[in-house]
Amino acid sequence: MRGLELKIPPVAQFIVAAVLMLLIAVSAPSGAFSFPAQLFAASVLLLAAGLVGLAGVRAFLRAGTTVNPLRPEAASRLVAHGIYRRTRNPMYLALLLALVAWGVWLGNAAALVVIPAFVLIMNRFQIRAEERALEQLFGEDFIAYKRAVRRWI
Repeated sequence: MRGLELKIPPVAQFIVAAVLMLLIAVSAPSGAFSFPAQLFAASVLLLAAGLVGLAGVRAFLRAGTTVNPLRPEAASRLVAHGIYRRTRNPMYLALLLALVAWGVWLGNAAALVVIPAFVLIMNRFQIRAEERALEQLFGEDFIAYKRAVRRWI
């Protein structure tokens, strides 16, 4: 299965997950839910996603390292400041938060099953491969960073 690692951009995986959620919501209306302030909750989650994602990109750009998720071996610096003190993967966390926002906005419990699948797929085919590359590049510094900071939150 290593042949699939670092092959599909995380944003493409996000889009596939979002489309699957929509298809499930449309085909399984019995899973529908609604609650007061549902749109507000989805909006807050989406705003949080945007802020977390931007903080991650900004930290990478400030450090002068690549933001290309398909080429982690091209990283020039280990970024461990800013939001990276709280999560090793803020850009992926932002995608996850955006999917949760989408699920809340869709208002369908059945559609939410896609979210854990997204996390599992990202862990297996993206994050693990990135972490191997970063460990090769930065050695003990990255290992210590992994021990100190959680993968997601």
